Amino acid sequence: MKQPSSSATNLNKTNLKHFLTTQDYTKKELEDILSLMGMLKEARKDNAIPQLFKGKSVAMIFEQPSTRTRVSFETAASLLGGHALFLSPKDIHLGAKESLEDTARVLARMVDVIMARVNLHETVATLAKYSSVPVINGLCDWLHPTQIMADLFTMMEHLPEGKKLSDLTVAFVGDATNVNSSLMFACTKFGMHYKHIGPEKFQAPQSWQDIANKNIKESGGKLTVTDDIEEVKGCDIIIADSFYWFGQEEEKEIRLKTFIPKYVITEELMEKAGKDAIFMHCLPANDQREVTREVMEGDRSVIFDEAENRLTAQMALLVYLTFRFNEEPTQEKIKCHDDKIRNFLKSI
Repeated sequence: MKQPSSSATNLNKTNLKHFLTTQDYTKKELEDILSLMGMLKEARKDNAIPQLFKGKSVAMIFEQPSTRTRVSFETAASLLGGHALFLSPKDIHLGAKESLEDTARVLARMVDVIMARVNLHETVATLAKYSSVPVINGLCDWLHPTQIMADLFTMMEHLPEGKKLSDLTVAFVGDATNVNSSLMFACTKFGMHYKHIGPEKFQAPQSWQDIANKNIKESGGKLTVTDDIEEVKGCDIIIADSFYWFGQEEEKEIRLKTFIPKYVITEELMEKAGKDAIFMHCLPANDQREVTREVMEGDRSVIFDEAENRLTAQMALLVYLTFRFNEEPTQEKIKCHDDKIRNFLKSI
């Protein structure tokens, strides 16, 4: 009978936090989320996940298709006792017949969390500005912060013996993608040495490097941006991503000619990195383009652990962002409403 009510209609939440970028969080707060991920993953292994999202809903706005983001958020909500709603641009009037501001206000009156996978960062930032419930950035043109929480957790699961996160040297080989930017920000916040290795034309812009260097002043990490593929030597983790994405199809041929074969992750390149180096990729991967199938299937690859941890990350984010607003109704209050409604129904 006991069913905690949704907190969606509480419009005066104190300490409301969104998850648009890891830059909005301290290292300690990110460590707390990673610890929560560990506990929830352990509970999932024991088939004993606490129902910390029971009676709640997450609205999922998708301007771009996705396998991992959609499945992980839907499954996370369900495992935690809640519900997820899939909303494509065909289903709602996002920014067309209805302004983003009004969409945010309306959804926030009905659900407990809004997750948006959008084309432009401005879209998810506007939703957050006008929403009275937490908004999660499920991907935008600039950032992919939920992916990076899964990546950090996967790094922790596969730490070289005797090392901690701040001891790692991470090499992202490829384009200045939204995964690259988010990794650069998070890795430098945790004090790692982060390398972006790619052709000069497609390297991280100065604005990204400025953010990373600001982190480094506090964390003691290091940033290297170079076109020298020999910089993979001695790296603990090699990360790849697609050489082109939605909206870049017209650049496909020039991009492939620029990146291939020099920046393709091969077994030979992994050997050059070091005997203990591991390979990560956010997926989907284009084998034989940014990485060979041999590397993806090899012993050094942790890409499917990384994919599974998208679910671990989404569970933790749903709980972390909403738990503080939980108001468990008393049995007396539930009975009061139950009696009142039943009596009314019997009377009509």
